[in-house]
Amino acid sequence: MNTMQIVQMLATGILAGILSGMFGVGGGIIIVPLLMLAFGMPQLHATATSLVALLLPVGLFGVLEYYRSGKIPPENIRLGLFIAAGLFAGAFFGAKIALYLPGRILQKTFAVFLGIVALRLWFK
Repeated sequence: MNTMQIVQMLATGILAGILSGMFGVGGGIIIVPLLMLAFGMPQLHATATSLVALLLPVGLFGVLEYYRSGKIPPENIRLGLFIAAGLFAGAFFGAKIALYLPGRILQKTFAVFLGIVALRLWFK
């Protein structure tokens, strides 16, 4: 793992954390598509890496199952842990942003975000 990958995974975590803090969403809607679209990760690796990032709060048993079945390389476990570090900080800032924005703007921003993700995944 090189420095650029660490920075990219931290940035992924921060972005996911901000959006999670703003919209209450996480791995399946933010991290998995981002890993697939921005980093070219296969679906199973992206899902498993996202579970590593969310390991302590929700994903422990999912990560264990992916690992036992050989669907998550050790490298992705390390990448997921860097995303988790970014999530920690990003969720704080995302919540701050959400509390500042009017509810209607927040709702419309979330709708646009979901639409963009859906279109990017559809045409991938």
